[in-house]
Amino acid sequence: MNRTDAVGPDAAVRAWRALADTSVLLDGFHAIKHALRFDARVPVALTGDRAEVLALADELAPDVRDALDALLVEVPEERLRALVPRLHPTATAALAVRPSRAANLDALGRMPRTAPVVVLDDPRNLGNAGAVIRLAAGFGATGVVTTGTLDPWHPTVVRGGAGLHFATAVERMDIAGLPPGPVFALDAEGDDIRGLKLPDDAVLAFGSERSGLSAELRERADHLVSLPMRPQVSSYNLATSVGMALFHWSAGRPPGLET
Repeated sequence: MNRTDAVGPDAAVRAWRALADTSVLLDGFHAIKHALRFDARVPVALTGDRAEVLALADELAPDVRDALDALLVEVPEERLRALVPRLHPTATAALAVRPSRAANLDALGRMPRTAPVVVLDDPRNLGNAGAVIRLAAGFGATGVVTTGTLDPWHPTVVRGGAGLHFATAVERMDIAGLPPGPVFALDAEGDDIRGLKLPDDAVLAFGSERSGLSAELRERADHLVSLPMRPQVSSYNLATSVGMALFHWSAGRPPGLET
């Protein structure tokens, strides 16, 4: 018996409405796929075309096909759009349980670490934050920490991260409470990163898109580090900077070494 047989559209929509305010919105097939791969708890998943989504899973993600088959409930697309106004082109959405803050803080604070923590100092762009989380998950970083007012679990951030929040520890923290480890802060006046080896327990800190590193984080830094950049080019996109720094860290590790 599949989920469509066991739970009708009306019951699924009621469950969605009851959980929506306290759950993480997984917007689209790929976000749901990644969340399931990294053991997210997904109590409800809706789609406008169940057969099409399962066919997509057969093609792109057979490892989660059975889980999707058990979860997905088909509802008329107009009802789905009433719940998720900015519906993903795959016409699929789900709600997931957000990992506990205590569990994330434990993962971020555990030492020794085998991979860096990325810190975004007062980021302003939700899409950039999501792209950074996706990068961090891909490189196997221990986690992503944001300071300031941006919620790293905002639906737009989760959309930009393609559901990979569940593959790493994502939390908002004060600078005073950052995870342990030497802080390498990216700054145009710092030492060229190409001359440095970044340790596995590094805390890699990146300033905001608008104003760079805050004075408080600059004071906290153990090292100021710069990325190679052609003269008269003012800056890189935030996600690009994070990707370059994480690649530099990973390039110093033996190929195939798991984090």
